[in-house]
Amino acid sequence: MQILDQLGVALGLATLAGLNLYLTVLVTGLALRFHWIVLSGPYENLAVLGNPWVMGVALTLFMIEFFADKVPWVDSTWDAVHTVVRPAGGIFLALTALGHMDPKMTVIAALLAGGAALATHSTKASTRLVLNASPEPVSNSVASLAEDGLVLGGMGLIAAAPLVALVVFIILVIASVVITSWLWKKVTSLGRRRRAAAAALP
Repeated sequence: MQILDQLGVALGLATLAGLNLYLTVLVTGLALRFHWIVLSGPYENLAVLGNPWVMGVALTLFMIEFFADKVPWVDSTWDAVHTVVRPAGGIFLALTALGHMDPKMTVIAALLAGGAALATHSTKASTRLVLNASPEPVSNSVASLAEDGLVLGGMGLIAAAPLVALVVFIILVIASVVITSWLWKKVTSLGRRRRAAAAALP
């Protein structure tokens, strides 16, 4: 049961990192710093997230992302830059939560964590591309706040019920893959229509 709880924490952190890496690190650090959660043996490595320097950097980057994430096309540029950063961060968080393992299991865990973070990141980035094609800017802010809300809710679920979180995040990752596939078809369709309209202009 303990290993399943650890997997719930690890996969949960990786999945949420794909949505907002800096908020995930910051909230975890705050929870540790103010003793909202107390780390048991398997999770002691996560204590580094409560370091003031780590929290300070996470807060600074989160504030930059908070505003960049609400400006059409700036958000997509930010997402493009973070296509590597978020999965890498998800891998780090997951491996830190799992602690020392057999090298083979470490590689497997890294692949799963990176895949989970990339799945949610891809859904986020694809959604923003679709929203940026619309003429109004409000949807970007709504989507950004909803994503932050998902991170906060997900962190609460991880703290309260890691085993339930494991099931929920597996479903979320699968749903992300399906949704991203559908969104990319929509994005490519919009791109073709725009190119056709531009070609038709005199």
